[in-house]
Order: sequence, then structure tokens, then C-alpha cells
Amino acid sequence: MEITQIRNATILITYAGVRFLIDPMLGPKGCMKPFPFSKRQNQRNPLNDLPFSIDKVLEPVDAIIMTHLHEDHVDETAYDVIPKDMKVFVQDTKDKGIVEEKGFRNVEILTKSTMFEGVKLIKTPGQHGRFPMRLAAGSTCGVIFEGKGEKTVYLVGDTIWFKGVADTISTYHPEIIIVNGGGNKFYVGGPVIMATKDILKVHKASTEAIIVSTHMEGVNHWSVSRTELREFAVKHNFSNKLLIPEDGETIKGL
Repeated sequence: MEITQIRNATILITYAGVRFLIDPMLGPKGCMKPFPFSKRQNQRNPLNDLPFSIDKVLEPVDAIIMTHLHEDHVDETAYDVIPKDMKVFVQDTKDKGIVEEKGFRNVEILTKSTMFEGVKLIKTPGQHGRFPMRLAAGSTCGVIFEGKGEKTVYLVGDTIWFKGVADTISTYHPEIIIVNGGGNKFYVGGPVIMATKDILKVHKASTEAIIVSTHMEGVNHWSVSRTELREFAVKHNFSNKLLIPEDGETIKGL
């Protein structure tokens, strides 16, 4: 399998020969306002250009997974340019209705036993921050990937460390865990996705797993840089189990 870091939480996972585009934010640099009540109010989102053309991003894709519909995961450009007959997986009926209103005709809700071209997709729970932020942030999900001849992959999604993540790791024993690790946060309520301490908890829960950190330095309210996370991993003795790809980088041979 391969993982290509595109930008922010947008990644391409090639798994058992099937190509999944995760959380497509495809608009040009600076096309959206900064997230309010957070750092870098002078920087518009996304903070970085796409490393490839949109055509190159979409060309190899067999299906889209939208873990949730926040604009730093699915933006208006994505709704406009993705072919309307593309297979799209979403977390619930609310998101399905929204995506179908955008004109998409092949939208399916993830379950505990979704199958697509020989790959099993298992919806997992997420907690998008602590109270009260999780109420404002709304629901999100992750996905377990299982396929013949492949390692089990856990796409954690936008969540902090909580019992649902711990239970998912203990149930499925993933060998590769993809975390959204930028510690994005607002002025109140703490991070709404994993930061350094939560990623350490992931490692301690699955010490042999390879952790891949995405959703870093992509939008204005990030709080953990790639450099800071690498240094933290060295300090806490798990740098050999952590990969932090740059935008445009492909991790092969996983």
C-alpha cells in the first residue's frame, strides 16, 4: 500500500489496488477565510498550494471518503470538480443528504461492514474535541481498512484521544495508524484533533504500529508543526514508529 500526502487532511491511500481520496480540500491557496477565534487571522486558508494539479489528484481515484464535511476537509472546489458519478462514502444520513444536494449520485453511508472492490471499510467513532467544543464541531468518523494481503490500516480522522480510539485499536490491532496530528484548536476548549500527547497515547496503545501524521500546517488554526512533532517523538522514544510526510510526498512499501 501507499499513502500520498496531498495537503492538510487530504491524502490518497492506495490499498489492495484500490485508490481512495480522503477528505478532498482542493481549492487554491488562500481561497477561504481564516477560521475565527484562533491563531493566524492574517492567513487565509488553505495555507499552501496543492502540490499537484487537480487533474493529477483526481486521475487515479476510485472512491472518495469524506470523514465529515468541514470546509478544511471538503471544500466548494471539491464539490465542483469531482465527477458527480464518483463513488463517495460519508459518515451518516445528514452528510449523505448534503453531498447529494451538491449533485452526487453514488453516495453511500459507511457502516461496520462496508465493502468496496474487495476492501472492507469499517466506520469508527470520533470525538471532535472536548466539551463544549465537540458540540460546536459536530460529528466525525474514522475508518478501518481491511484487505487480502494488506496490513490493517486505521484512518483515525478528526478526533482527540478518547475511549472510542482506544477501543478501536484494541479491537482491530491496526498495523498502520493515520492520525490527524496538527493539534488544531481555537482560543477556548483545547485541541479538536490530536496533538503531541494524544499521539503518544496512540503509540503506547499500539507500540508496534507505524503512525503516519497528516492534517499538519494546512489551515490557520494548527498548533503543532511537523518539526515539533518530530522532536517530541525523539524525546519520547517513538520516532522510529512515526512518519510525517511533506505535501506531495508518497510513503511506499507500508
